[in-house]
Order: sequence, then structure tokens, then C-alpha cells
Amino acid sequence: MSDQPHTIALVEDDELLRETLAELLSASPAWKLVASFPAAEPALEAFKDECPEVVLMDIQLPGISGIECVAKLKDLHPAVQVMMVTVYDNNDRIFEALAAGATGYLLKRDAPARLLESLDDLLSGGSPMSGAIARKVVQHFQTTPPARNEDHNLTPRETEILELLVKGGLYKEIAWDLGIGVETVRTHLHNIYGKLHVRTRTEAVVKYLGR
Repeated sequence: MSDQPHTIALVEDDELLRETLAELLSASPAWKLVASFPAAEPALEAFKDECPEVVLMDIQLPGISGIECVAKLKDLHPAVQVMMVTVYDNNDRIFEALAAGATGYLLKRDAPARLLESLDDLLSGGSPMSGAIARKVVQHFQTTPPARNEDHNLTPRETEILELLVKGGLYKEIAWDLGIGVETVRTHLHNIYGKLHVRTRTEAVVKYLGR
């Protein structure tokens, strides 16, 4: 392993929490806090060309939401790991954040105590979540039947694209994986949305998973 600390940034409009998390990260030799922002827009502007390895992201931000910021950030830098740090624990917010590309999901009440442990888990390939969030995800899959894809009349290519979307793939990544153009991906997704009777990426992912 490298002796160099991992780079990380904060996007959080709560000044007290932002300072608390910054202090925790600054005290750890494993992490280097490279930037801290109170809103999504300055973060996206700062990270147009280069991005830290990890970004901690709030959901409710002034201007564009943290979920939208995640999607834009992943589109710019597919390798970046994003962990949501939020007060929201409802199912819609959880699945929207994960569908947008977030890898972890911590509740703010758990963040100070679990932050460093969760970041280690994130770098090790895990998807750290607060216990309450993990329970909701488990309950979701225990109480809903698997999606019957054949009922949606999806073509094999549409199924491939939807499965990559479920895994968090962005349009560019899906196009690259399948050797097709981004506009072709958009066309397929338009058809998929029509067959699933949904209007958004999140609705498509949730319906495909059997919700």
C-alpha cells in the first residue's frame, strides 16, 4: 500500500458538521482533506479537471441537490467514490442516491463515530451504510419479489443496458462497455422507460429490481 494519504473532499452546507468532519479527517494520517464546499456548484466547478478519490456528499444542499451532484460528478470522473452523509433515511432518497452512483450512505447521527471506519471499508471495495439504512435495503429485497424482466418485453440489448444502469453505470461507461455511442444508449433508455412505464433513471432501476 502507498504511504501517501488518500484525498477526500466535503460537500456539506451545515457548517458545524463540515468542521467536525474536517477535524476528524485532518487528525487521520490516512486522509488528506483537499477541499470543503457548502454547495454542489462550487464543488463541480473545482473538480472539472481533477477530483479527489473520495467525496462526502450531503443530499439537501442549496442549489442543486447532492444526488444530482453525485450523478454529474460520476459523469465527469467515473472512478470517484461518493459517500452520502445525510439526515434522510427514507427509501426514495436511499435508492435515488445509490442509482446516481453513490457507493456508501451514512446518516449524520452516525457519521462522527463511524466515518473513518466507513472510509476504510469504502476503499476496500465495500459499500458502507448506517445500520438503519442497511436494514431498509435488506427489507426492500426481502419483501418485494424479483422483477420478471420478460413481462417488460425488453430486448437483450435493452436488458444489458438496464443491468449496467442498475449497477450504477453512467451513459459514457455503458456506451464504452457495450461498444456503442452515448446517443445510442440514450435512445435505448428512452425505449426502456416507455416499456417500464417510468420517466426517470431511478424509477427504472427501482422497477427493474422488483419494487
